[in-house]
Amino acid sequence: MKFFGVVGWKNSGKTGLVERLVREMVARGLSVSTIKHAHHSFDVDHPGRDSHRHRLAGASQVMLSSRKRWALMTEHRAKRPEAEFRDLASKLDKVDIVLVEGFKSQPIPKIEAHRQATGQPLLALKDAHVLAVASDQAGLSCKQPVFELNDTRAIADFILAHVGLTRTAPRPTAGLEQDCFALPPGVDWVPVDAALAQLRSRLRSVVEGQNLVPVAQAAGRVLADDAKAMRASPPLPNTAVDGYGFAAPQIEAGQSLSFDLLDGHAGPGAPFKGVVRAGQAVRVLTGGPLPDGVQTVALQEHVRLQGGRLHVNGPLKSGENTRKAGEDLMAGDVILPQGRVLAPQDLALLTSGGLGHVPVRPILRVGVLSTGNELTKAAPEPDPAQIFDANRPMLLSMVRAWGYEAVDLGICADDRFLISKTLSAATDQVDVLITSGGASAGDEDFLADVLAELGKLHSWRIAIKPGRPLAMGQIGPMAVFGLPGNPVAAFVCALLFARPALAVLSGADWPQPQGFMVPAGFSKSKKAGRREYLRARMDADGHVQRFQSEGSGRVSGLSWADGLVELPDQAMAVSPGDMVRFLPYGSFGLNAG
Repeated sequence: MKFFGVVGWKNSGKTGLVERLVREMVARGLSVSTIKHAHHSFDVDHPGRDSHRHRLAGASQVMLSSRKRWALMTEHRAKRPEAEFRDLASKLDKVDIVLVEGFKSQPIPKIEAHRQATGQPLLALKDAHVLAVASDQAGLSCKQPVFELNDTRAIADFILAHVGLTRTAPRPTAGLEQDCFALPPGVDWVPVDAALAQLRSRLRSVVEGQNLVPVAQAAGRVLADDAKAMRASPPLPNTAVDGYGFAAPQIEAGQSLSFDLLDGHAGPGAPFKGVVRAGQAVRVLTGGPLPDGVQTVALQEHVRLQGGRLHVNGPLKSGENTRKAGEDLMAGDVILPQGRVLAPQDLALLTSGGLGHVPVRPILRVGVLSTGNELTKAAPEPDPAQIFDANRPMLLSMVRAWGYEAVDLGICADDRFLISKTLSAATDQVDVLITSGGASAGDEDFLADVLAELGKLHSWRIAIKPGRPLAMGQIGPMAVFGLPGNPVAAFVCALLFARPALAVLSGADWPQPQGFMVPAGFSKSKKAGRREYLRARMDADGHVQRFQSEGSGRVSGLSWADGLVELPDQAMAVSPGDMVRFLPYGSFGLNAG
């Protein structure tokens, strides 16, 4: 068996790291056991248990057994000293790797867990068996490799490479129910709203665990737990303007009061150290802590200074121009909910609440694959019989814009063996696979057949234009979205279906695009039965114009447009000036050109 240790000072994060490593290695198909050297005060047995009563009666060993597990407890009495590491290890069943927590003196390879807050020196400086450090301290310098403490995957890669274990298995995705993309029996055509509702109700997060990251690095990440304010904001009462503070009740209109002006002032980070008593005033600056005794602040433009006295005219309410402690946030308030994708403005809120780190979900890994014999990469002298693969760079960029890890799986020819090999390999590389083309029933469209062979596939005929055919399925834990091959249809279906589905799979909430009713600058008639999405853009007069052609192969229309006009399922005629629903690209998380 292979042994690898995790060491560190108290509160360095050893146990959390071991827990995450066990999950990661088991997910890779390895058998794992652990040995932990507990703190001196810790006992595996507790008063009141039957086993505790047996031990107090004098039993040298107590064995407990249930349907779930069994355990053997051996007493350390005068004739039996504390067990040696070697003796403990010999009692374990054979497994691929044993992770050892503690036992600092053992000459086994180790990684040190390190947290800056403990203030303790690195064990790696003295122990040659410590091969790497996992730390929360940015820029930590030592001779061993340094990993981010919560980068479990990279740490596991390092450990397994050192001990020579590289076997992997598909990562489990407990949130994705088996065959969750199946349509109800007898359903053929699916309206857009029904398709979205089914996805929303059936999908769950497929990323497990959480990472603790600095707030400054958390933009775009999915919050793994409710964020609660650590302290009130503002923490102390403070002044909202530059002016003068004094202790006085409300000053009525036409009333004038005078105060003795004290030496000193209160400003941001520089509180006034004295007490302002009745008949006294002090200079205060915006954001400065409100001095003791001050009830009200008058704007500096509204007062008169003369001979060391401050003259204030009413009206002025008691408490005016001041802020209360906790006016924005109170300690313990839930300031952001689990599942929120953190935006820059959220980082300001988290910091105001006193949070330096937040728990976030691991980043969703999304693979993008194009299929088709006719596809090729852009080249100086292309074969005229082939076309450039426009979908893959477009979809990869969309995945990155939505905050996920985009994995380029290239172009796969219409070859059953190659497609099967590519899809099988993808299950070890990504959580979700997006394909374009090859999912229909053509003679050389093998993607659908291979998907059905390797896992589950369901062809959704959605009542939408463009984009009608959409394939959804699973290969083991990996979700698969098969988009149409035409770039315009692929783009529209990615916005409407892939984007919200990916959000839920990443642990985030379902995003709803915001639409706006604007006057049309075009004419259009449509039949009932399908919802239509027109490439469109706003003109200088506030009207929305549509692209001249509705062909799914006209890629230029995607670049020309800055959004989509959504026309409802029923028949309708649009005339210039009629109000239509416009969905800007920005409401889908994309920038317009």
